[in-house]
Amino acid sequence: MSTRHFLEIDDVTPLELARILALSQSEVGRPLAGLGVAIVLALPSSRTRNSTEMATFDLGGHPITLSGSELGIDSRETAEDIARTLAQYHRILSARVPDHAVLERMASAIDRQGFDVPVVNLLSDAGHPVQALADLLTLADCIAAGDVAGLRGRSIAWIGDANNVARSLALAAVGVGMAVRVASPTGYSFSALDVERVAAYADAAGLEGSMTVLGSPAEAVEGAGAICTDVWVSMGQEAERALRVDAFAPFQVDERLLGAAGPNAALLHCLPAHRGEEVTDGALEGPQSRVWQQAAHRRTAMRGLFAWLVEEAS
Repeated sequence: MSTRHFLEIDDVTPLELARILALSQSEVGRPLAGLGVAIVLALPSSRTRNSTEMATFDLGGHPITLSGSELGIDSRETAEDIARTLAQYHRILSARVPDHAVLERMASAIDRQGFDVPVVNLLSDAGHPVQALADLLTLADCIAAGDVAGLRGRSIAWIGDANNVARSLALAAVGVGMAVRVASPTGYSFSALDVERVAAYADAAGLEGSMTVLGSPAEAVEGAGAICTDVWVSMGQEAERALRVDAFAPFQVDERLLGAAGPNAALLHCLPAHRGEEVTDGALEGPQSRVWQQAAHRRTAMRGLFAWLVEEAS
């Protein structure tokens, strides 16, 4: 059996996605007892480091966190050599990197060496799949009484940049049968390839999930069970700040937009938030906000994912 890496949601089948979420909601024991998990952080983190370390501890494992400056990826040592070295000590190699190709190179190097050590994407410029797992668990709590299967047929709205976080969430949501409505400014929406990729995963799930790309936030949030957003200017986009702030100004999530979705609609934001830009302080601190529950589920999701990776190898 080949090693199962987790670089994006569609690296697993919809049935496997359901299994990961089920494990996240279950007592899974200590499948990492006596084993190490490498946590490579080439980008700053708060929720990622804490959730991954604590999930490893929950499963009986020993987390080792390494910064980008310690490793010197592709300056001090190649990504391939780092991956093969860490595979000597750890059961799982997880990494948060700016360039998705680095994760692919790490996984390929481990595969060529024949090591059974999965690589997990903790965030890259292409996707944030562990965040998407946490988002589904939060959505299940908020709009389906904790039942992931109950998300089928429900709708969510993504307002703002169709970025790496949005891409992973769209894949995960259609994988459990949800309808995703994405409202982004012109030039900042999903590419045709992204739309095809999400549609293909929805077809694989066979649960009638779908994604619709729109230009109007008001249209996107109508009847939605949750409104999701993220920062307008991500790491590495600082030079585009003025242009982006101007383009995204009509896509701010505020109390008015939440009200248009209805009083029971949840607000999700993966954090950190730029209050007064993509979301107002009133919305983030208001009764519909579920961002802290969402942050807590990063740990829950990591437990389920790591348990599944060990289960797959057994």
